[in-house]
Amino acid sequence: MVAKITSPHSVKRALNYNEKKVQNGQAVCIYAGNFLKDLEKMNFYDKLQRFQDLISLNDRAQKSNTLHISLNFHPSEKLNQKILTSIANEFMERIGFGKQPYLVYEHRDAGHPHIHIVTTNIDSMGKRIDTYNIGKLKSEVARNEIENKFGLIRATNAIQTRQHKIDMRKVEYGKVETKRAITNVLDEVMTRYNFNSLSSFNAILKTFNVLADRGKEDGRIHKFKGLLYNILDQDGKKVGVPIKASLIYSKPTLKRLENLFKINQLKRNGLCLHLRNRINSEITPNMKSLADFIVAFKRINIDTVLRQNEIGLIYGITFVDHLNKAVFNGSELGKQFSAAAIQNKFQTNKSITIEKSKPVAKANSNSFLIKKSKKMGADTSLLLVQAINSPLKDLLRTEQEDGRLLYPLLVKRRKRKRKPLL
Repeated sequence: MVAKITSPHSVKRALNYNEKKVQNGQAVCIYAGNFLKDLEKMNFYDKLQRFQDLISLNDRAQKSNTLHISLNFHPSEKLNQKILTSIANEFMERIGFGKQPYLVYEHRDAGHPHIHIVTTNIDSMGKRIDTYNIGKLKSEVARNEIENKFGLIRATNAIQTRQHKIDMRKVEYGKVETKRAITNVLDEVMTRYNFNSLSSFNAILKTFNVLADRGKEDGRIHKFKGLLYNILDQDGKKVGVPIKASLIYSKPTLKRLENLFKINQLKRNGLCLHLRNRINSEITPNMKSLADFIVAFKRINIDTVLRQNEIGLIYGITFVDHLNKAVFNGSELGKQFSAAAIQNKFQTNKSITIEKSKPVAKANSNSFLIKKSKKMGADTSLLLVQAINSPLKDLLRTEQEDGRLLYPLLVKRRKRKRKPLL
């Protein structure tokens, strides 16, 4: 189990977030602790008023008076609402909030079971409950005890549990709600994969039919460093309505990604060497084409992503290692793994560079006929060559228009006005 505790600017904001999830069918309020009414008889304003009544008792606590807690469990754990409620009650009691009013929401918008708890740190006497360093001093102790009591997978065993393959499939538009499908992929990629740029991040996402898009360069989204997430179809085209990064719970914004780029950069040397050795050991003489190369590495959980321009020419290659959760451009691994080197190795027809076009001399009608004749056979060629120097060439020649003759014929003459009879 993993516990996260945040302190939003207002209780209304935290409550509104969870209630909107309920309205959209992505969450259910399963428990109300220390409220004056039963859960079934309360609306949004009843819930909000209970918190505000306590907050109003302390005039100095108008900016820091709310706790928003999330308890996250391993994807393999199947926990019903009764167990989730018991875990929530146990956790609140152990961190010193057992007598406070709190609401428990079961969320269903991610690939793992988790609950959210909303409460206030102002007690019935108007005093503020101390939350300084609550994560280390109280939350960690409570987590360990709850894991033992309910037999949950321990957060300290995260490295071991990651060895078990989580069911990550390509997103198919229409099969799962868009936001939930994208969130599942992002939760996996951002926490487990090593990437150091938006392009390398997208290389991983594309293997799951998802794309992080900054929008047009002259657009508002790009200008203000926004980020949209799209689902891709089998042809790599965007489908459905894009989701803003700020609307996803894990907040996979460009600012957060840029921080991850810096952190991940420090861990890439060892991963790079490991991937280079894997590729070298798998290349065999049996690979006759780039297609064979891609298929062979697909079998060992390495996706090969080709970067192509608008006319289909390959100018780059990226390797996504799903075993060691890392992504590298071919040039990062070494010159022998660049797109140009791999294409030359398999003697593909696609070139990585575009040669400058040479000026083409104007061919006369005689050279055109001679070239044409080579495809038609020797006898036909002889006849055409003779025809070039015969009167028949006059029939094959295109007539040229004489502008001096045509222009006067096209000009309309003005009619002379008749003089009126006196």
